[in-house]
Amino acid sequence: MKILVTGASGFIGSFIVEHALELGFDVWAGVRPTSSKSWLTNPKIHFIYLDLFDEAKLQDTLLKFRKEESSWDYVVHAAGVTKAKDEKTFFSVNFEGTRHLVTALRELSMSPKRFIFLSSLSVLGPLKQEPALQSDGSLHQMMTTEDRPQPNTAYAKSKLAAEEFLLSLKDFPSVILRPTGVYGPREKDYFLLAKSIKRHIDFSVGSHPQEITFIYVRDLVRAVFLALDHGKNGRIYLLSDGQTYTSRSFSLLLQKEIGIQNVFHIKAPLFILRFVCTIGELLGKLTGNISTLNNDKYNILKQRNWRCDIQPARQLLGYQPAFNLEQGVKETVAWYRTQQWI
Repeated sequence: MKILVTGASGFIGSFIVEHALELGFDVWAGVRPTSSKSWLTNPKIHFIYLDLFDEAKLQDTLLKFRKEESSWDYVVHAAGVTKAKDEKTFFSVNFEGTRHLVTALRELSMSPKRFIFLSSLSVLGPLKQEPALQSDGSLHQMMTTEDRPQPNTAYAKSKLAAEEFLLSLKDFPSVILRPTGVYGPREKDYFLLAKSIKRHIDFSVGSHPQEITFIYVRDLVRAVFLALDHGKNGRIYLLSDGQTYTSRSFSLLLQKEIGIQNVFHIKAPLFILRFVCTIGELLGKLTGNISTLNNDKYNILKQRNWRCDIQPARQLLGYQPAFNLEQGVKETVAWYRTQQWI
């Protein structure tokens, strides 16, 4: 069975490629000519250079592949950006790139048996800003696929636009996955917190309790392949490890695994975060180096409730998380050490 993984050189994409090889797939890694292949060293990997921004070039590339190999049985579309200098760039990559790829596949009669689109829980936006667990412990609100999306970041808006395009195609076999925050080896944003803990500093924001969710990268990858077999066309599945954590859970586990004591915990008001993110975005536009802290990130970090319902994924996909946060952090920190990241 042939499978194409776009964004294959990235954090999540590289794990999808590895797992596909383990399952015996004939794997094509969709990358750009400038992409690093540091995580794609298996000699069984076929590389294909996809220009998702140039429709003519993309069609030529796919037409050549069709003449030589026919088509792919499955496509996992993991290509995208989580940070960009402006909203136009987010839409160019996350929406237009998706539209160009799917349009080319359809026009060349290369539609796969299943097309998995990796979206994000953030497309739902701040639906329930108040913590899911109320003071009396009686109310547990969570995001579901029934909630109407209210994206409040350029990233989320671009992902939602891609979702809506896919869902508008009644003859195209797409399945949409909306994972919450994905962490694990090779990921660099959450790694910034590990670096901060290493320096004995833990930084958090907001005076109200925050309930957040996570998914370990290997669990997300397993969900991708369950969706290939059991996903329903046109369906959306929310994904997490099934648990809800406080804002300090991640930092305390990092502190434990790294072996750091006497960490200075700084809790700043949201307006401080707003100021820092605004400066970070301005500097990014001036220098061309996109800051991790920007206005999009501000809207994500200020959200108080990321609790989500994964029961549909459990029941319909057979998804069962193998890693809770403690297990995932333990494996991640061990990897940091082997790679000398910390």
